[in-house]
Amino acid sequence: MQKPSSKSFAKFALIPIVIFSICILACDNEGGTEPKAPSSSINKILPLGASRVEGDRPAYESYRYELWRMLTEANFTFDFIGTETDNASYPSFNGLAFDRDHEGRGGITSGGIRSGLSNWLNELGSSPDIVLFSSPGGNDGINDYEGSFANINAIIDMLQANNPNVTILIELTAPPLVAEQSTEFLTFYNRALTDIAALAQSESTATSKVIAVDMRTGFTDNFLADDVHYNTAGGRFIAERYFQQLESLLER
Repeated sequence: MQKPSSKSFAKFALIPIVIFSICILACDNEGGTEPKAPSSSINKILPLGASRVEGDRPAYESYRYELWRMLTEANFTFDFIGTETDNASYPSFNGLAFDRDHEGRGGITSGGIRSGLSNWLNELGSSPDIVLFSSPGGNDGINDYEGSFANINAIIDMLQANNPNVTILIELTAPPLVAEQSTEFLTFYNRALTDIAALAQSESTATSKVIAVDMRTGFTDNFLADDVHYNTAGGRFIAERYFQQLESLLER
């Protein structure tokens, strides 16, 4: 299948304004000053994205804690990896402490991820087996959508070059509040969902699956803490969608 044209991704233009304008209020952390020890675990999972990955308890949630609970309860051996560490308070589960590592940076653009990814992977010292690519292009604003599309492609290419066997789960982004969804927005948003799904197919290789994960269907205002960020129920909803995919992908 041919990749969607970069022109089609210009239709993505209004999504970042409405969905992710709040994200720019969050800090774009630079990560820890000391490199983390490389992970030797099976099922190394890299949560990658912006503020919906990072979270900001108690104001709003990430999906990461609920996904960690689900995978732990299912007795998977796994390791969340990333150069960032979540310092919020989380309860233990089954006698285990929450795995706080991630690569979510509030306000970061696709260009920022593209620029930083090589260094982050080098700092980790071990390649992810699974990447959870959240809300691709979500903070890019209305300028240069050909560039945004090129960045998303480049990020996937970089991850596959780092590990030719990596599996990438790329989100079909959950929407903002209904009150923020104009007719024009919905036209662009629906087009973008189609294009991202096609991109996942075209970027998949014989050894590296790129899987589009539908975060839109069933997502309602009841899952939002503000215009765009998840509350506890929203974080759980996103985690459940990821878990449904990971159950058949993770090694035992």
